[in-house]
Amino acid sequence: MNYRWFAFSVLFLLSFVSGCARVTPLSNVDYVDLQRFMGRWYVIGGIPTFFEKGAHNPTETYQIGNDGAIDTTFTFNEGSFDGDVKSYHPKGFIVDKQSNAIWEMQFLWPFRADYRIIYLDDQYANTVIGREKRDYLWIMSREPRIEKLVWEDILVLVESAGYSLEQIYKFPHEQDTQKDIHSLTEPGS
Repeated sequence: MNYRWFAFSVLFLLSFVSGCARVTPLSNVDYVDLQRFMGRWYVIGGIPTFFEKGAHNPTETYQIGNDGAIDTTFTFNEGSFDGDVKSYHPKGFIVDKQSNAIWEMQFLWPFRADYRIIYLDDQYANTVIGREKRDYLWIMSREPRIEKLVWEDILVLVESAGYSLEQIYKFPHEQDTQKDIHSLTEPGS
């Protein structure tokens, strides 16, 4: 038996397990009415993935597919309001059928990513999607803008959930007339 390989494997496993243990569970909403949640959401802000950086007018649209999965369309203008329209079509899978708030999102088969609805107002007008790792975040609204007080309340919520506000980016929308909340930094700056 190769003891060096065995020792390396044990150390790797212990570091992986201890790294997982440090993550505080991310609370999700108690229940999501999927029919009400479906439709178009404007991505107002968040911690963008690499392909979302520089996105203008980003929207996420959900529809329950015939197979019960959530057909998703993420669309945005690349780099400017007049930039090329980019569109991605991941598929969402409901993991927690009691709450409908914990999903897995699949951009590329067979890989699935954690996707949790951590905030949803009673009117289904504003929502926040997070991940257990706190690496990405999406703040979305049914309108291309969000009221300043609602935005501030959401920022308090996401910070209390373990996200760094320094990483939050506000996506530009052509129809957004609330310039006073565009003070957040560009991603990667």
